[in-house]
Amino acid sequence: MDLKEHIRGIPDFPKPGILFYDISTLLRDADAWQVAMGRMARMVRQYQPDLIAGIESRGFLMAAPLALKLGCGFIMIRKRGKLPGETIGLNYALEYGEDRVEVQADAVHAGQRVVVVDDLLATGGTMQAGINLLRNVGAVVPAAAALIELTFLNGRSRIDVPCEALVSYDA
Repeated sequence: MDLKEHIRGIPDFPKPGILFYDISTLLRDADAWQVAMGRMARMVRQYQPDLIAGIESRGFLMAAPLALKLGCGFIMIRKRGKLPGETIGLNYALEYGEDRVEVQADAVHAGQRVVVVDDLLATGGTMQAGINLLRNVGAVVPAAAALIELTFLNGRSRIDVPCEALVSYDA
C-alpha cells in the first residue's frame, strides 16, 4: 500500500507558502491506519523500547497505538504547563525564539529504553529536544521515528540517534 495516497497536501496552511501534510485522511482509513502502524512497529521493534514517547500533539496519534502494538508503555512530551504533577523541562532554540518541552518527573526510570515518535520530522529541533530531555531524566534513547519526513529540510542531520520514517517528501 502506498501510504502517500492516504496523506492529503493542503496548500497555504497554516500560512501562505506552506504545504501541510494532513494525516487525518490516513487516520480515518482503517486499512491505511493499520498498515502504517504495522510498518512503524516493524521499524521501531528492532530498538527494543521499554517506552514510546510521543511529541505533542499529533505525535501522540502515532506513539500511543504504536506502544500498544509493541507492548510498551507510552509517555507524553508536551509543551510547557500541559502536564499535571511535577515536571522536568528543557528549553530549546527555534528559528526565531525559544520553546520548551516537558515530561512528568516520574515518567521514566533510569536506563529505560525510550524511542521518540512524532508524526512529522521537519527541521528536527523538537525531535532532538525531546531526545535531550529524555536523556536528562535518565532514559536511553536508541532511536526516533516519524510517519513523515520532509527530507528537503534536512532535519535528520540534527538528530543524533538513528531516525526512521515511513514516508518522505523531497519538496
